[in-house]
Amino acid sequence: MAKADIHPQYFPKAHVKCVCGNTFTVGATREKIEVEICSKCHPFYTGEEKLIDTAGRVEKFKARKLKASAAPKKEKKVRVKKTK
Repeated sequence: MAKADIHPQYFPKAHVKCVCGNTFTVGATREKIEVEICSKCHPFYTGEEKLIDTAGRVEKFKARKLKASAAPKKEKKVRVKKTK
């Protein structure tokens, strides 16, 4: 038994607006979409590395990574079962 009216309305020409000012149309279930980042301003597509840093998280991560690579690897202890 098929259910009627379970699919949302589809807009073949939905307008997408980015905060950088870029606009384009796509097919979507919403008529108007607002996004924060698009292919015109995303660092992966532009080739520019922009790091949005909040509270120095990037520097903390880089420091931890450097410290971990400089520290010698610890050897794991092998446990041996005792026989009775």
